[in-house]
Amino acid sequence: MATDLHTLLRSLRVWAPDTTDLRPFDPAVAPAAPLPLFTEWFAEAVAAGQPEPHTMSLATADASGLPDARIVVLHGADADCWSFGSHAGSRKGRQLAARPYAALTFYWSVLGRQVRVRGPVSSAPSEESQGDLHARSTGALAAALTGRQSEPLGSLEELARASEAAWERAAREPETPVPSWTLYRLRADEVEFFQGDVRRRHVRLRYRRAEEGWTRELLWP
Repeated sequence: MATDLHTLLRSLRVWAPDTTDLRPFDPAVAPAAPLPLFTEWFAEAVAAGQPEPHTMSLATADASGLPDARIVVLHGADADCWSFGSHAGSRKGRQLAARPYAALTFYWSVLGRQVRVRGPVSSAPSEESQGDLHARSTGALAAALTGRQSEPLGSLEELARASEAAWERAAREPETPVPSWTLYRLRADEVEFFQGDVRRRHVRLRYRRAEEGWTRELLWP
């Protein structure tokens, strides 16, 4: 029996009360910089049971300005930068080399919250990139060693053979360098916090980097 997409879409509900806790958000008491608020919201998402709260969409553009997006994992954040990793030769790596600017979006459905970050992107030094990779799991190293990210694949059997060899090497040589692996740092120019509201009076607070510190402003939902 065929599925009617439009009927299915109309049957779905956003932020059902039994699965979502829409909490009040008073921007008047928000901190002066975005990172403390991000850390607080991230911790609350973890405590609320949000699956994989450290995943985020990463939006880039190619040399022609055409947009692209995918889901990646946050590797860290500090007062200036949000960090993620990839191969320099991957599609996103090539796009960031051509246009070193990107946007991130976190969506935590259990709280009806989004955080949007955008700004210029730079590459960490090689030793930091390798340190980031080797601080992760054996699987992460095996995936990096498999390499050839975003290149055409002949068959799943070819992938299985390359992956098996990479897993064996990662387990045998856990400090193996992967020169193409890069830790990217997005230096935020803007960070927006979105708190959903049951009556659609969503609260949006945007931080913008200024010469000294950050400015804050509310946005219409």
